[in-house]
Formats: sequence, C-alpha cells, structure tokens
Amino acid sequence: MKSAIVLGAGMVGVSTALALVDRGWQVALVDRKAPGQETSFGNAGIIQAEAVEPYAMPRSIGDLLDIALGRTNDVHYALSELPYHFSALIKYWWYSESGRHRQISASWAKLISQATRTHQALIDRAGADNLVRRAGFRVLLRSRADFEREAADARRKHEVYGVGYRLLSPEEFAAEEPALKAGGAGGVHWTDAWTVSDPGGLVAAYAALFEREGGRLLAGDAETLKREGRGWSVETSDGRIEAETAVLAVGPWSSEVTRRYGHAFPMVYKRGYHAHYRSPQPLNGPVMDADNGYLLLPMRLGTRITTGAHLARQTTPPSYAQLERAEARAREIYDLGPRIEARPWHGTRPCMPDMLPVIGLSHKVPGLWLNFGHGHQGFTLGPASGEVIARMMSGEALGLDMTPFRPERY
Repeated sequence: MKSAIVLGAGMVGVSTALALVDRGWQVALVDRKAPGQETSFGNAGIIQAEAVEPYAMPRSIGDLLDIALGRTNDVHYALSELPYHFSALIKYWWYSESGRHRQISASWAKLISQATRTHQALIDRAGADNLVRRAGFRVLLRSRADFEREAADARRKHEVYGVGYRLLSPEEFAAEEPALKAGGAGGVHWTDAWTVSDPGGLVAAYAALFEREGGRLLAGDAETLKREGRGWSVETSDGRIEAETAVLAVGPWSSEVTRRYGHAFPMVYKRGYHAHYRSPQPLNGPVMDADNGYLLLPMRLGTRITTGAHLARQTTPPSYAQLERAEARAREIYDLGPRIEARPWHGTRPCMPDMLPVIGLSHKVPGLWLNFGHGHQGFTLGPASGEVIARMMSGEALGLDMTPFRPERY
C-alpha cells in the first residue's frame, strides 16, 4: 500500500488527504491545530464558482495612487514593511498585465470549474449539506457608474465563461435584502456561488469523513518534516511516523518550509480580518460592499465582516484599520449590532505572484509533493486541487493541463 504524510489540515490539506485515501493510500494528516482552524476558519465561506479570473494587482496610475494614499479599503500596508514584500509585488504587478492575466485566467478557470462538483461529492459523503446554501451572493454598488462597470464585467464573464448572474435594480436589491437600509445603485447577484455558514465546520466535517474512511489525524508540526532514506518522517503526538511520500499543504507557511529543500517560492502575503456581530435582523445571504472592500455574511456565529488585503508578514502585529473602516461603512447600510468577540480574528492568504497555486512534485527533492498558494480561493479550490494532485501521485489521467501550476516555474 502506498503511504503519504499530508502536512496541513486546512481545506486544501484535508481534501488532498481524502482524495488519497479514496485511492487506497495509507495517509496521515498532520497539523499543529484541529482541522480548519487557520485560514480556512476565517474566510468568507463562499465556494466561488463565479471567480473565474484570479485577483490581479491594479496597474492603472489612479488605482495605484488610491492604494498608496490610503484612499481605498481594499489594500492596507505599512511603508516600513514594503521592502520585505517588494520582490514578490513586482512580480505580481508584471503578471497582472492584461495579456498575461488572460492567459493565467484560462488555466485558472479550468480548475475553478471543478469546484462545486468536487465539493458536492464531499458534502454528500460528509453529511454536511446543512452548512451549505446554493443561492449565490450579491454585490452592492453605491454609485451608478460602479453599477455600470460591474454589470459590464458580469456580462463579459457570462459570455466568456458561462458564469450565471442577475442584475438587480435598487428596488430589487432592497426587496431581496430587506434588512439593508437602502439598495444603493443596485447590484450583481452571482447565482452559481455556494455559501457556507461555518467554513471551519465544513473542513472539520471533511476531516471526520477522512478519519471514518481510515485516515489518521495527528497533531504535529511541518517544521519537523525530514527526509528519511527514500521516504519521509515527521514528529507527531503519536511519536515519529514515516511514509514514502509527503505532501506540503500548509498555505502561507509553505514558502518558508520549502526553503529547507532548496526552493525559493516568492509569495504575496495578504492578511485578512474578520469579526462577528449580533445583528437584530440577519441578512438573507452574503453581501459584498464593492466600493468599501468588505463582505457582510450571515454565519452561525453571527454576522461576519471580512476585509480586503493587509500586506503583512506572519509576525507583523495586527492592524484593525480596514476592519474599523468596514464596520463604519457597514453601519451606514445595515443595523450591524454589537461586536461579539473581544478580539477580531486574522489570518493570511497565501498568494503566488502569477496568481496560480503550486500543484505538483518538487523538482528539488524526490517524493515531496506541493499543493499551496491558492490565494483568496483555497476554500473554493481545496477539493479540486486535492483531487488533481492525488491523480498525479497515483499515475491517473488528469483531465486538464497542469503545466501552468508546476512547481518548477519558480
């Protein structure tokens, strides 16, 4: 029987471990925390079938000036930290050129197209349908010019990729979300997306399925991973375990861990924040306030606000400026209620400069497989990328060209 150690119990790692168990592998899933308690816990909980193009870096002078001068809530940074991020950001800017972005999107869209199918299979098997709502989410636009821009983009994505959408007038938006104080200038309803009321809970349900099907879930640290002869070992709560192969799926920590094996993966670290509120009237579904860089989401724990990107190292202390601005703007349109937690959550999205995850066999070390760098879409793409890397490891036909995702591109 083939054996593997999968490092990382977020959506990507859990899905990878399950896909290997399904193919008859002996698998140990190892993480410092319980499944779904890092980035997979704190995201927006949207399986984004409409996200057929990865988030490009703004390139126009106006947009860059807005970021530099702090006139947008989409991006936050500290000037003193920019030297640390400079090399990866320059690469990100280069890949975001329109022609390159189109080529990247062509590969990205093929992987995204597998998202709901692969999630549905796991949802059914895990008995987690109660966590999932298949009604899409809405984007609120506050000005007519922004509405026209977003409407044109929705039409284009529908024509190119077949993405489902509806345009909503201010009256329609208000009728569908009566808890909002106003319908703005209208909005876009992305109809193909699925939403999850407890993202960490869905990962935990998949992890429980993994254990029921014979997988081992162990506490341990990826930093203890070692090459042992022709195989691998890691220290765990059950002692040292060994396997023929290892899969690294530790999200934003992957770049640092792989340095020990001769890799130099650049990564754009985009931190996000969330807080929950005890709202008197819950929303019917998620609402993105596109002009102000945040999402309002009805969750099991309360109404969640998630923020845009804070360019910050893992060790940088939290800065709640984006969350505070988002909360102030949210209260203009919604009776948010009091905040529930004493301290907001924060976590880091692992973004590669070319916006594509790293999926495949290390070209530096035999037997080390890599599955990380999904950016804003690890929660969406976990089952799809888990299935494809399990096929690679098992010598099966892939069904799509994975060349653009190969590790050796860096």
